[in-house]
Amino acid sequence: MKFLRSMVGYTIAGTIVMSVWNELGSFGIFGGYLAAGIIIGPMWFMNNYLNLTGNEDDAAFVDMGLAIGICGIARDTFMQGSSVLTDALPTIALVIVGAVIGGIVAAAFEKSVAKEEQRDEKAPEPGMTEKELDRLVGEE
Repeated sequence: MKFLRSMVGYTIAGTIVMSVWNELGSFGIFGGYLAAGIIIGPMWFMNNYLNLTGNEDDAAFVDMGLAIGICGIARDTFMQGSSVLTDALPTIALVIVGAVIGGIVAAAFEKSVAKEEQRDEKAPEPGMTEKELDRLVGEE
């Protein structure tokens, strides 16, 4: 049931974005704010806040961006033919590379934060700077 709920939530988000976004784009930058308030805000509320998609609190999840991207590629492929899909493959490959790099950077940030928290737990006094902690470790 969770898969079906997720599929319905992401399909609704992708379909609404692909059908309304172009019309709001004609309003320029104001159209972007309008789209955020009219489309993305309610879709985020439905999928994430109401948890229609069943995201766990302690787990990473792929948000609406992937669903909206797939919906856009599928829509254009169905409407204009498979040449649109082959034209999009370099962009899709670069998006995947960017996602991998982003994941590596996020993992490095998490390791850094965990290391800092571990150092803070070992500190004999709260609020000690890294230099003070290094001096204490060097003296032992």
